[in-house]
Amino acid sequence: MSSISNVYNYYLTNYGASATSSKYEAHKRSELRDTYNRMVKANKESPLYKIDMNEDVEKFALDLKESARRTDNIVSELSIDGDDMRGVLNRKIAYTSDPETVDVTYIGDHSDGTGGFQIVVNKLAKPQVTEGNYLRARGHDFREGDYSFDLDTAKTSYEFQFQVEGTETNRQVQEKIADLMNKAHVGITAELVENENRETALRLTSNQTGLADGEEYLFRVQSGSSWDEVHRLGLDQITSQASNASFELNGRERTALSNQFTINNAFGVTLKGETNGLVTVGFKSNTEAASDSVQHLVDAYNNFAKVGQAYRDASGNSKLYNEITAVARRMDSELSAVGLHTDRDGILSVDRDRLANVLTSDVSDDALDTLNKFKNSLSRESKRAGIDPMMYVNKLVVAYKNPGKTFSAPYAASLYAGLLVNMGL
Repeated sequence: MSSISNVYNYYLTNYGASATSSKYEAHKRSELRDTYNRMVKANKESPLYKIDMNEDVEKFALDLKESARRTDNIVSELSIDGDDMRGVLNRKIAYTSDPETVDVTYIGDHSDGTGGFQIVVNKLAKPQVTEGNYLRARGHDFREGDYSFDLDTAKTSYEFQFQVEGTETNRQVQEKIADLMNKAHVGITAELVENENRETALRLTSNQTGLADGEEYLFRVQSGSSWDEVHRLGLDQITSQASNASFELNGRERTALSNQFTINNAFGVTLKGETNGLVTVGFKSNTEAASDSVQHLVDAYNNFAKVGQAYRDASGNSKLYNEITAVARRMDSELSAVGLHTDRDGILSVDRDRLANVLTSDVSDDALDTLNKFKNSLSRESKRAGIDPMMYVNKLVVAYKNPGKTFSAPYAASLYAGLLVNMGL
């Protein structure tokens, strides 16, 4: 069985950096209760089985769960008028004249009269950086013994202790400290950097940016008994102080602690770089916004299909691929009529011109009915996959439940309903 660390690293590499929280992931009690009930039902009706939890299966489960999560968010976003997609024609989608430097998402009420704005970015918010002294990588500048140092932040203080053995080089000591700080998850990233002379130094970078009023630093390293060692490492000096983002909003100077912030609870703004003049933020036309919404839905479907295709090619199990692509194949003629075309692998593409023409024509109601039907079908498949991704993998059935005499097992309603892990496989 693959190490759990490999699975964790796979998730962080493929999803961790891009993972974003959506407002649609905050659920009502009724929605959570419905999810729980579906989990219990899946577990109640699922046979007992064994799975060879190899790396392909673990990655497939993560890919499938993440695809289901993203699809649910997109479906929720397109269901602002209940289950009807007619609301997409009234949705507001923000655009920016320079997406390379300013990224904007509209997060407000689609029915209000919020207008756009102009922005000039003069300076990005930056983190605090402490780059230590460069030491000979194979040198032995630290005597054997036990050492400690304190890391102070605006809210709390942490103590780090480390031990140096007589044979350890400077690089090994630096790597030990970096690993110690990264594993502590204190909001600081520690890494080793090397100069042209092959000397190494510790670089500490805060995850946070900007300084609030009255703050002099985001973090500070100091020590009493081990001051010589901390000073030798160079961790007691701030190389680059944190700074706030500076920008002009409709001609008025503003600052922000971070490069990500909201404006009037209506726009989510991400600053990517300094601008060269004014950047205009506005809204796309109704048909363009609707086409973008449909494209997001198609992207969610295609992602599901590709996950199923990859697992089919790796394991020979085509259950997920067949079920997902059947959604589009059953509606092939209807989808083609609104500009959604299926290729030989079941992957959809959007003819945006055709879609825009249909949405503004006399048959727009029929087109929206088709899109709504497709959305709801994809949503049903997504919910099934999200509750029990293991129904799509190769497994050995050990025993079926007694028909008509099954019982709920609430404590077994796990992410992988019915999963029995045999560590010996």
